[in-house]
Amino acid sequence: MTAVLPDLAVTEAEVRAALGTVVDPELDEPITDVGFVRSVSVEGRAVEVHLRLPTSFCAPNFAWLMVSDAHGAVSAVPGVESVVVELDDHHDSDLINRGMAAGLGYRGTFGHEAEDSLDELRATFQRKAHTAAMERAVTALLRTDPAVDVAALTLGDLPAGERTTDALLRRRATLGLPVHDAAPVLVHDDGTRPAPAQAELVLRRARSVRISVDGNAHFCRGLLTTRYPGSEADQAPRPEDRPLLPLTVSKGTHP
Repeated sequence: MTAVLPDLAVTEAEVRAALGTVVDPELDEPITDVGFVRSVSVEGRAVEVHLRLPTSFCAPNFAWLMVSDAHGAVSAVPGVESVVVELDDHHDSDLINRGMAAGLGYRGTFGHEAEDSLDELRATFQRKAHTAAMERAVTALLRTDPAVDVAALTLGDLPAGERTTDALLRRRATLGLPVHDAAPVLVHDDGTRPAPAQAELVLRRARSVRISVDGNAHFCRGLLTTRYPGSEADQAPRPEDRPLLPLTVSKGTHP
């Protein structure tokens, strides 16, 4: 007897939830939060998504990453049989949309203009996202205990369940860095702990990265609402950091 598979109805909410896992590589925010999802249409098992960007000249490699990641995320939704993801109003929209529809990949779409690989570009922004998350977690702890020995901090010292802690753990997992309680919080890009005397400098550099990421996010949100009036309704409010602390960290005694 042939088993009858249940009819899996696809909902717009499921599609939007999948799109919420797609992160803008430069802003380190879900494309659903920054308002880059213009529309979602579901008919049976077929899904069509339209995306938009703050300007028509946003970098083509960033645009491709967003469209490609969105296509992959929606394709993985149970019950979805066909997916169309298109980018609107970009100077390379036609090229990107044709390449995506034909399954050409990044190199096949852009030809000689394509970089050798997008993997390193993605990794660069993942490292920046981790650095920014590291600074947020440390600064949040310094607000409650200004005398904390930053150089000696481990993940187990961070408050469990806090937004900044959870965000840091996610970024570390993405990079393959350890997430156990004994792992140091303040680390270089390669995961090694800086010498105690370097702790303040490492945190200062991390703060500059975080300010850059946050500044870009605010700027792009503003550009989007200028280009598409009313799109602010599609943007989720950003958690606002309180004023920065004076950056002088405690230098404890270390082996």
